[in-house]
Amino acid sequence: MTASRTIPLVPSASVHEHAWMTESVHLTSDGRVRYVRCAGCSVRRVDVDAVAAAPPTALTREIG
Repeated sequence: MTASRTIPLVPSASVHEHAWMTESVHLTSDGRVRYVRCAGCSVRRVDVDAVAAAPPTALTREIG
């Protein structure tokens, strides 16, 4: 592998505020997982919208 294809261990000097764009979304038991990419520098990140943020839903029918 060439040096131009390695991942730097230190952030680059050109730090900027990322403009995150969602590439894909997947529902999981932990919540909604989003794969996002910065429109400016193409850095990627994985976000999760936790299930706890959703309103509660009934697991059983009403009793009594």
